[in-house]
Amino acid sequence: MTAALAESLVTAFAIKHPVDAVAALRALSHEDAAGVVFRRPPEASARLLSRMNPDDAVLALAHATDEAGKAALLGLDRSKCAGLFSRLDSKERERWSGILPKTVVDEISEILTYPPQTAGSVMDRKVSHFRGDDTVEQALTKLRELESRRIADLMLVDDDGRLVAMVPLQAVAAAPADTILASIAKSEPARVLPMTPQDELVELVEKHRLASVPVVDHDGHLMGVIRHDALVAMTHKEATADLQAMVGASKEERALSSPWTAIKSRLPWLQINLATAFLASAVVGLFDATIAQVTALAVLMPVVAGQSGNTGAQALAVTSRGLALREIRPSHWWRVVRKEAVVGATAGVAVAIMTALGVFLWSGNLPLAGVISVAMVMSMMLAAVAGAIIPIILTVLGRDPATASSILLTTVTDVVGFFSFLGLATVMVAALAGG
Repeated sequence: MTAALAESLVTAFAIKHPVDAVAALRALSHEDAAGVVFRRPPEASARLLSRMNPDDAVLALAHATDEAGKAALLGLDRSKCAGLFSRLDSKERERWSGILPKTVVDEISEILTYPPQTAGSVMDRKVSHFRGDDTVEQALTKLRELESRRIADLMLVDDDGRLVAMVPLQAVAAAPADTILASIAKSEPARVLPMTPQDELVELVEKHRLASVPVVDHDGHLMGVIRHDALVAMTHKEATADLQAMVGASKEERALSSPWTAIKSRLPWLQINLATAFLASAVVGLFDATIAQVTALAVLMPVVAGQSGNTGAQALAVTSRGLALREIRPSHWWRVVRKEAVVGATAGVAVAIMTALGVFLWSGNLPLAGVISVAMVMSMMLAAVAGAIIPIILTVLGRDPATASSILLTTVTDVVGFFSFLGLATVMVAALAGG
């Protein structure tokens, strides 16, 4: 195989399968990865750069030549380019600001004025305007001239540049050539302001199943559009960030982030978890005399705590998802808590029957089987209620309901599980010792 053929195959692979190509690049050093990325034609380089982990892309840029790096950056959406610029150190940012055209640098600078995770930070300012009295034929002619843009909806504006309607591209393709765009347009299209936060934007996309979202100023002037790929990436990022936050990891942490970044985000919550673990241990300590008389209690404690923990985690996941997708509001707290209490109690009864049977066959102690079965029902019901109410309380307090809620839930379920089981055992200690 000739070198030229090998290069052409690599380029074709990068263009057609950029995700797989980036996965292969992770095995290389940043310098070698940069060599592969920036030896490609601009289209392939831009595709690879846009799919790379932002931190890796920044390190690769440091090894790029001026011309190759410039061509790749110009092939990116301005919002993606701004995201990379935000991660550059001052020296590298000054370098690329001097290489890129001033108009592009000005666009990037304007995007960077908007806080991260807002509509303005991810919008594409290169948006084509159409008029309501344009025909389908005129629109298609203009679209052919803009073949490089990923357009899903046509934005209709008035004489002052205010957004008045949107036309799905599918409707344009299906309409006769002489059809007026205004006649097939969606009036009152969904729109956002540049400062709209990411979670509200995700909610809007989920609610209306949007392919793109126009961004307007307070007077309704069209400023840009958030395209479909950015919306998908934002939705995915929001979901995965909540998963990390629920266990006390920072939403900004990535798999290849520096150890210090991970330590800073995780350690405070681990310290809090340590304090709550001592609280659960203190509850156990209240009943040390009971445990000394009936040693089987020490063996069975993790069963109750573990089962209630899983029950609470299920309720927490469902409630947190409902809050994130705006399916429920804090005002629905009673309906949510009532539902989870019924679920927890019913599941608790079913689990308690099996638990009592297992404990009796193991120990031959009928009172012990009765105690653990009652404790199981109590702890699972209360754990389900806690899993529902914790994210709602955090929302009312103005905090992200995903933020380390699992740590708070673990504390509640451990304390409730241990207290219910050991408390009942203390009341019935004479029967247990005799059984």
